[in-house]
Amino acid sequence: MTHQPAVDYPFGPFTPWARNPVLRPGRHDWESTNVYNPAAIVVGDRVALLYRAHADDIVSSLGLAWSSDGYTFETEPEPVMVPEHDWERYGCEDPRVVRIDGTYYCTYTGWDRHTARLCLATSTDLRTWEKHGPIVPGVNTFAGVRETPGEDWSKGGVILPEQVDGRWLMWFGEGNVHVATSTDLLHWEPDPDPVLRPEPGTFMGDLVETGPQPVLTRTGHVLLMHNSAVELEGGGVRYACGQVLIDPHRPGTVVAKLVEPWLEPTTAEELSGLVDNVTFVEGLVHFRGTWFAYYGQSDTTVGVATFTPSPRTADEETTIKEYA
Repeated sequence: MTHQPAVDYPFGPFTPWARNPVLRPGRHDWESTNVYNPAAIVVGDRVALLYRAHADDIVSSLGLAWSSDGYTFETEPEPVMVPEHDWERYGCEDPRVVRIDGTYYCTYTGWDRHTARLCLATSTDLRTWEKHGPIVPGVNTFAGVRETPGEDWSKGGVILPEQVDGRWLMWFGEGNVHVATSTDLLHWEPDPDPVLRPEPGTFMGDLVETGPQPVLTRTGHVLLMHNSAVELEGGGVRYACGQVLIDPHRPGTVVAKLVEPWLEPTTAEELSGLVDNVTFVEGLVHFRGTWFAYYGQSDTTVGVATFTPSPRTADEETTIKEYA
């Protein structure tokens, strides 16, 4: 299990790196057109990115990249996960990853150009993956938001890497966000009622979707970073990133939320690409005293934003312990 330092809410501020992107397409044929939406995890003294990539055919595979400083990455020459089954025959997309007791659990979207299905794979080395197939069949997280091509639709599973009340928790969804519970990390029981819904008139106006893996705050709450979209006049969408706070003992209840995004499109890479006006966060790590949030820029490149917390005084730590 990965132990990360607890955070405060709101979490940040995060500052985009002035030399973004950290990953561009074109190093290998299979990732020649677009690289984006990476999961991130610290392995030893390096940051690993498990990232989505494709050529002009837009059939996504997952690649693996490594960095010793969090900014400069070297990619492995071959993808580590490729489409194999009917439910993913047009793409393995948008991974999230956690490490628990020496095993990596990767949730990803299997895409068949009709339905998006939340899938799960496990590994001990990030390179060889055992696929467990779709894990929340029959769930449509767009219910009440908009119609989808198929009866099921699910994406974006983010697992809290420690148990709460004897069970594992996973938030997931595009359109609405739901929660599911598990006793073994392989089989999941979803709650049919959404945890988070779109809020018209805000940056969460038309859809919400999970971001990177959740983290615990100093008060014991779960911090869930999320992606949200609004439809623009004249067509297109705009994706920005938010944060909500959840009581882990009531994992279906939001107790606080940011009313403004902590990350939104501002640079040329984020304003123009395969899909314009997108910052989409899926990777978060604590590395050498700094938090690194990795995100897709307009579905074309990968950027990073960082936050380095100030050291706390003894008085501040005492106050937090008394509050908790």
